[in-house]
Amino acid sequence: MYYPFGWGFDPTFLLLIPGIILALWAQIHVSRVYSTYSSVQSERGFSAADVASHMLKHNGLPDVSIESASGKLSDHYDPKTRTLHLSEGVHDSASIAALGIAAHEVGHAIQHNEGYGPMKIRSVLVPVANVGSYAAIPLIILGLILSFTGLIYAGIIAFSVAVLFQLVTLPVEFNASRRALAILEGGGYLTPSETADAKRMLNAAALTYVAATLISLLYLFRFILIAGGGRRRD
Repeated sequence: MYYPFGWGFDPTFLLLIPGIILALWAQIHVSRVYSTYSSVQSERGFSAADVASHMLKHNGLPDVSIESASGKLSDHYDPKTRTLHLSEGVHDSASIAALGIAAHEVGHAIQHNEGYGPMKIRSVLVPVANVGSYAAIPLIILGLILSFTGLIYAGIIAFSVAVLFQLVTLPVEFNASRRALAILEGGGYLTPSETADAKRMLNAAALTYVAATLISLLYLFRFILIAGGGRRRD
């Protein structure tokens, strides 16, 4: 096997370890927190779909539809169709977790309606980031095999766009959660103590985005080091 710094163990892999550890912990943490609060029913008993519908109408978005989506935690807002997709475990549930998730997705719908800057940037980056994430690794590997530094840097540039997408995603997700918590408490859907619980769950979910971004940044740094190592050998 070819290694960018010579034959044997590639030391640049060590850079990824902190990100991998954080990602694993974040996934375990969000699963545990979701499991906890998905079994705690809200005091006022509103279903997530009903809360989302009321929130949308109250914020001048009655044209945004709500649909049940298959899968666990597959909840998302589709700006193209202006549709809120709530997973099976969330749509009809009145749990604190379900209401927090539904409110978070409503936050994305409000962002879209207001033309929230980071969300607009993320939407523009989506197709380029998708191509970049798929093309980056093959370009870098091919560049290493052929000892062609130009291909390696092309891969790094492609991957940089995917990293930029991850970075822009952070304020979008954090802002949606802030909106969600304000609406949940201000609209009387949850009590103050329940809102605090919903905040814990949304913070746990946000940590998964932080971990994904950290891993992407570490990979980018690793690729830059690999490119430098290949250049020195040339």
